[in-house]
Amino acid sequence: MKRFLKMFIILTLILGFTLPAAADTLDQIVHRGVLRVAVQTQGPPFSFIDKNGKRTGSSVELCRLIGKYMGVKVKFLDYDWDGLIPALLSKKADMLAADMTATLKRALVVSFTDPFYYTKSIIFTKKGNASKFKTLADCNKPGVRVAVLLGSTGETDARRVLPKADIKAYKGGGPMLINAVLAGKADVGVNDLSAVRGQMASFPKGSIAILPEALSAQPLCFAVRPNETHLLRWLNLFFLWVRNNGQLKQNLDYWVNSNRWQKDH
Repeated sequence: MKRFLKMFIILTLILGFTLPAAADTLDQIVHRGVLRVAVQTQGPPFSFIDKNGKRTGSSVELCRLIGKYMGVKVKFLDYDWDGLIPALLSKKADMLAADMTATLKRALVVSFTDPFYYTKSIIFTKKGNASKFKTLADCNKPGVRVAVLLGSTGETDARRVLPKADIKAYKGGGPMLINAVLAGKADVGVNDLSAVRGQMASFPKGSIAILPEALSAQPLCFAVRPNETHLLRWLNLFFLWVRNNGQLKQNLDYWVNSNRWQKDH
């Protein structure tokens, strides 16, 4: 028995030294010269096609900065919200860059970077309905139609906070929720505050009212596949550098904390 155990240990050590190492995604990206990033098709101010036909937004420009520091080109792959994580896990993309909140459930299947921003999940309605829907209690009633984005934190929050309401999940991007509310297909919508503020720029001014009470506060992060420790650590170091040198603040102040980007895009 001892002899067998000794032979097993020796064989294990030999195999450990002779088997090829698992492919390192960051190394592959650098050698390929291209970073493939899964982004949301239309989700201003984080990712969208602007009036000049250019893909841009807070997350998109951060990824271009990642590519610059990494020394590679960036290829953006467009997906609806519910297609982002599957694209990452199926290795169609190397990383996921969107206004995605790092929930405990999502963290079971992907690895999130350190947060680059914190946002709130809020309720919005048509300006004409603002007197009818002023509080969470007003929205949490049978017959109240609530539009949410399929697979989003807003959907989770709505089902948790508004259990009596009728929740309808839409497949696509955040502007679909605003369209549904303005068209009378939904009474209220639930989404991230930063996303709603950015998307309101594409609709008539003053047409949307945001309820003051938030449903939750969540960290926004980029994501990689589980066990991609090298790439994850590099991205965390990137966020540390751009936070310290002011580039992250410059990005967020332009895209997320103000409406200055609207006149340019």
